[in-house]
Amino acid sequence: MEFQNATIIKKANIYYDGKVTSRTIYLADGTRKTLGIIMPGEYEFGTAAKEQMEVLAGTLNALLHGNETWVAYGEGQMFEVPANSRFKVSTDGVADYCCSYIEE
Repeated sequence: MEFQNATIIKKANIYYDGKVTSRTIYLADGTRKTLGIIMPGEYEFGTAAKEQMEVLAGTLNALLHGNETWVAYGEGQMFEVPANSRFKVSTDGVADYCCSYIEE
C-alpha cells in the first residue's frame, strides 16, 4: 500500500533511545499517520487522539488500558487505542507499523 499526495516530516520521532522510531505523514485531507519500527523490547505510550495501529511486518503484542491480558497482532492485523489513554507494546523481533490518528 502507498499514500498519494502526502507530506512527510523529515525529522524522526525517536523514543526509548532509538528502539522505537517513526516518521509523521500528513495526507491531502489532513489525516495524520506515522510509519515506524519497533525493536525488541517492551514500551509504554500515551495518546491524546484515538489511534489505530496496523502491523505491517513482524508481531506486535499490545496491552491496552484497562486490560490485563496481552494480545498478539501479526502482519495485516490492527488494534485500536482509545483517546486519552496509555498502552504498552512489546515485540521479540522487529515490528513495522502504521499508526493512524483518528480525530473525533
